[in-house]
Amino acid sequence: MHHFLYGIYPYIALSVMVIASAARYDRDPFTWKSKSSQLLRRRSFVIGSVLFHVGVLLIFAGHLIGLLTPIWIFDSLGIPHGAKQLLAMAAGGIAGVMALIGGFILLARRLFDPRISANSTVADTGILILLVAQLLLGVGSIFVSVQHLDGHEMVKFMSWAQGILTFDPKAASYIADVNWIFKAHIALGLTIFLLFPFTRLVHIVSAPVRFLWRPGYQIVRTRKETPAE
Repeated sequence: MHHFLYGIYPYIALSVMVIASAARYDRDPFTWKSKSSQLLRRRSFVIGSVLFHVGVLLIFAGHLIGLLTPIWIFDSLGIPHGAKQLLAMAAGGIAGVMALIGGFILLARRLFDPRISANSTVADTGILILLVAQLLLGVGSIFVSVQHLDGHEMVKFMSWAQGILTFDPKAASYIADVNWIFKAHIALGLTIFLLFPFTRLVHIVSAPVRFLWRPGYQIVRTRKETPAE
């Protein structure tokens, strides 16, 4: 089961995410949106959304750089593994708490505001619950990381992530003896990737970059007013 979850499941989750996302964009492009509920309750949305999105973006960037940067680069720069782990704990902790507070605000709106709840789907609420649970696991893992300040645990996760990308058949074995909370965090993260194409999360990979090279100008006409009788 360990080998399946951390050696095979990553490829299933990532494959479904990429293929199903492309299929959805091709077949149902008008469903490719965030379905914002800002108009229904603006103040709580702005506070929760800003905290959540800024925190998640910082976390994603930290994971991307921290896990996928080859270990030899840190070694060649003379950055100790322990120092890297302390930085990850501090920055990740701040970003995680921000995202968690924002996530609780957004989830409370979905669950307890009648207007927003009536306009939410099971997928809308369900994916937000999973994201909040993932943030709880991530923040909770910091308390376990404090017990391993030498950075060796961090190297295990880097070896695993880079092993998955390089199709290393032994990738799952690199995290075989880590704490359960880390394993749960990874497994739930992969599940979120798996569900990504079927939820509003697809808007993450959308950006209006096409407007940078759009030919011509957009013509806007004012509405012609009729004289009052």
